[in-house]
Amino acid sequence: MTPLEAAGLTIFILVMLIGFFSILLGLPGTIVILLDVVVYALVTGFDRIGLGTLLALGAISALAESLEFLLGITWAGRYGTSKRGIAASVIGGIVGAVLLTPYLLGLGALVGSFLGALAGAFAVEIVSQRDLKPAARAGFGALAGRLAGLFAKGLCGLAMVIITLTAVYS
Repeated sequence: MTPLEAAGLTIFILVMLIGFFSILLGLPGTIVILLDVVVYALVTGFDRIGLGTLLALGAISALAESLEFLLGITWAGRYGTSKRGIAASVIGGIVGAVLLTPYLLGLGALVGSFLGALAGAFAVEIVSQRDLKPAARAGFGALAGRLAGLFAKGLCGLAMVIITLTAVYS
């Protein structure tokens, strides 16, 4: 592998991971992952990633965005992310990755960082709700709906990353 190919592969994986972790912020991370894989497939001439893989990733991305939308509608509105929530998400992600990496290696780093970040953000939101007056608090259903939407979308994003990396490295 030439240095230019290694740099391109590194950028590809970094953009894919940015897409994966942007899911926690409520951004369309699955679409970022899909576009990153499409660009990689075009650049490599569909050598490692074929049309079938792209169609599967497109279906998973559509499913993820639909699930988040439906779960958000079902359990009320969406709430913005606070600075404390982002900090707790980053810390929780690091702790989760450190805890699961020895057991599951690379997959443990991804799963642990996602679950840890999700748990950190959710814990901060629950604690910050106690500081608000009862009329300003979000209902538990709204928080549960947001968490369920993020979790479903995160699982779909994780599946997309695993499928892509398996196709690239097989």
